[in-house]
Amino acid sequence: MYRVTFQFENSDAVEAFAQAGENLLEVARKSNVAIDAPCSGNASCGKCRVKLISGELDSKKTRHITEEEYALGWRLACCSTVAGEVTVEVPDIASAYRSRMKVADLSSGDEIKIFEKAKQQVEDAGIVLKNSMSVIELEMNEPTLDDTMPDNERFSRAMEKLTGVGRVRVPYSVIRKLARVLRDNQFHIKCVVRKTSQDVFVYDVMSHEEEVVIGGLAVDIGTTTVSAILLDMTTGEILAKASSGNGQIRYGADVINRIIESQKPGGGRRLQKAVIDETINPLIAQMCQKSHFNRERIFRMAVAANTTMNHLLMGVDADPIRKEPYIPTFYKTNALFASDIGIDIHPDAHIIVAPNIGSYVGGDITAGAFISMIWNQPTMSLFIDLGTNGELVFGNSDFLMSCACSAGPAFEGGDISCGMRATDGAIEACTIDKDTMEPHLSVIGNEGTKPIGMCGSGIIDVISELFINGIINAKGKFVREGERIKHDKYGMGSYVLVYEKDADSVKDIEITEVDIDNFIRAKGAIFSAIRTMLNSLDFTVDMIDDVYVAGGIGSGINMRNAVNIGMFPDIPIEKFHYIGNSSLTGAYTMILSTQAERKTYEVAQNMTYLELSTVPTYMDEFVASCFLPHTDSDIFPSVVLR
Repeated sequence: MYRVTFQFENSDAVEAFAQAGENLLEVARKSNVAIDAPCSGNASCGKCRVKLISGELDSKKTRHITEEEYALGWRLACCSTVAGEVTVEVPDIASAYRSRMKVADLSSGDEIKIFEKAKQQVEDAGIVLKNSMSVIELEMNEPTLDDTMPDNERFSRAMEKLTGVGRVRVPYSVIRKLARVLRDNQFHIKCVVRKTSQDVFVYDVMSHEEEVVIGGLAVDIGTTTVSAILLDMTTGEILAKASSGNGQIRYGADVINRIIESQKPGGGRRLQKAVIDETINPLIAQMCQKSHFNRERIFRMAVAANTTMNHLLMGVDADPIRKEPYIPTFYKTNALFASDIGIDIHPDAHIIVAPNIGSYVGGDITAGAFISMIWNQPTMSLFIDLGTNGELVFGNSDFLMSCACSAGPAFEGGDISCGMRATDGAIEACTIDKDTMEPHLSVIGNEGTKPIGMCGSGIIDVISELFINGIINAKGKFVREGERIKHDKYGMGSYVLVYEKDADSVKDIEITEVDIDNFIRAKGAIFSAIRTMLNSLDFTVDMIDDVYVAGGIGSGINMRNAVNIGMFPDIPIEKFHYIGNSSLTGAYTMILSTQAERKTYEVAQNMTYLELSTVPTYMDEFVASCFLPHTDSDIFPSVVLR
């Protein structure tokens, strides 16, 4: 056995032990060391870079590490095996998905505008913003020698009399503290309850003098990113908002790799711990600390996630999802509580799961389709959710059709050499001067924040600018030379956006021909899915009245640039609307309104699912879309080079 030491830039070192020949990435995973590996250790993404400080590693050379970098000690963890005692440094860029948790600043109001707008839209649709949670003040006679009724029965009878509901459910967590709370407050208390026509469920009891806020938690579990908000369930006020990379990403950037990992011994538990213990619970802790809120006062949670993420969150076998006939264990469930899976809130908090439609169209899409309001409009609308999987919903108040395509993680920075999530340090917008080829960048974060990489919206802008300015051709190959154009020894070109000296990175921030090719395939998957679904209904793109684009890939998407690269159809730009993280917004409305929750279930039930792989023309559409903007230029008449 050899000692393996992982050093970090901003935290204490972690020591582990490994056998000779053991893969370094696997050692890191077993030791809970966060190293980003979107390709799940296949040596194709180049993200798991570590620096050899001392000791011995057997490391293969790859195209992701130059000769100069190799001489300086840079290695890919997935291509390295332990050959003796060794110390490696894990740079921030290799663990950014975990370390760069972002807690939003709500003081400006910008972060909560979208939720306020969602509330208004829901109310305009005739849905009441009211849920079944409330705080009830309860007073009862104290026991005497002549009145020896047990506390639980005394409490239940008083609750039945006050609410008029014949069944009161008092869980163990309340029974355990009931005697003390009653006597400390002379049998005059407050209760947090969920009241329905059938029963009253008691979550907590406390002093009648205590101010009580009923906390709710809405969570969007994406394959790459997890976002959450803490809210007051009575008023709908957003108390805190935060996001982080999904800790599961070190087991692969896509759902298939994660399902395969879950089938290994202990794999399911590792993936469940990665999303709960390493991602969701730290987000909860950060939000509660920021807002000075007691996590045990969070009494309800809503989850919007794709079908695979729902299964892995619950520790349910996800393997049948990837195998024909692609059957999930559940489409919806109302039987999940926080204590069942270790969510660090009130143990009896009910977890609402937005319903899945099928194996690859999940609750994130049903929640998003609900909040887009396309189900409530007579005009024809297209809803697009950009993520590791691209999901589409098309229709109106009469019908809805959905489909999913495998776009890969490119929209959230995966499969891109300098890609990252939309968090501080990410380039989110870019323009390039046609003559000098000098870039002008917009970076997420406070003024003076140095760039680290590019998020999805920034990548769209960069590729569009390179293409429109004639720097790359329709295949994504560089056709101009200049100071910012580089070529490696294999002849592969790249464009430098930020030199290392000006970046908070271990190398130049650049976009390569491989990156561009990966992104072209991702955008091609989206556009070909749009065309295939419309064709199946005998619709054309000019029949689309509105396009609602969702996804946490930046503060907004330049729709003109998205059309320029052939990701979206060439229709008037004013028809496009960016609605942000609709999955999170949908989860927010589900937890705030019982009617909204029921309507989301109804939207899911009324949605027809189109399996693209069964449509013979889909692959032809995809191949034709893997150019800038398309092999058929007549489809994009407004795209003109400068």
